[in-house]
Amino acid sequence: MENPSNYASQYFATLARVAGGIAVTDAAQRTISLDAGIARFVDWCRTAAAAGSKLMFVGNGGSASIASHMAVDFSKNGRIKALAFNDPMFLTCLGNDLGFENVFAFQIETHAEPGDLLVAVSSSGRSANIHKAVAAARERRARVVSLSGFDDVNPLRALGDLNFYVPAAEYGYVELLHCSLCHCVLDALMGVKTD
Repeated sequence: MENPSNYASQYFATLARVAGGIAVTDAAQRTISLDAGIARFVDWCRTAAAAGSKLMFVGNGGSASIASHMAVDFSKNGRIKALAFNDPMFLTCLGNDLGFENVFAFQIETHAEPGDLLVAVSSSGRSANIHKAVAAARERRARVVSLSGFDDVNPLRALGDLNFYVPAAEYGYVELLHCSLCHCVLDALMGVKTD
């Protein structure tokens, strides 16, 4: 830490700068604005809810925490069916029997239906089990939203129908902004006012 007396202000200034650089692309890799991306994400959630479809969240490590957090919040506060596929018994059983790269894909193949929405969260965008989850969702005709960071050419960034990329190489910034993006969508669904 270079100057501990103003570290906090520098940290949050960096977080704001990184947030201002979030990039959003569609399935054809066309750049769209953050507002347009969030509006589309909100619309897809509303469409899923109206059809009785569900949101599915996957992630590893800190991203698994985001997945669990968002599954609860979208269910309780957003009144949308939502679940995260990171129960330890499933992960250890499926990892042992099918390989860790298949722990999410198997669950999505089992539970996903056309019209569902997968939110795939990975700071690096390079996790094989997240990539396989996306492929399984596509086979089940579910839409995919990806949240990634680190390298701007990470593979996950090109796999979603809607892709949010956080331009940072530090887990803290990427994870905070992935969580913030999801809360932005949820707050829009709930009609939370902004200043």
